[in-house]
Amino acid sequence: MNDTPALDVNEMSFEQAMAELEKVLGQLERGDVALDESITLYERGAALKKRCEAKLKEATEKVAAITLDSDGTPTGLTPVEGL
Repeated sequence: MNDTPALDVNEMSFEQAMAELEKVLGQLERGDVALDESITLYERGAALKKRCEAKLKEATEKVAAITLDSDGTPTGLTPVEGL
């Protein structure tokens, strides 16, 4: 890996986490890293996957909270609990 400090996974946007997850997977698939680094990359990848799943769940809940009236106008735009 490089010497750039890694961002805190819990503060990443979905897009940031997904982009880094793709990089991690690429490195692991190439198999050109030492075993210790592979383990570190795998752990980082697992955390990134978890973050992506959480962000997708949040988005799904927000969409589910939106309903449409008879004219097709969004209603029920109240925040979902915990978001």
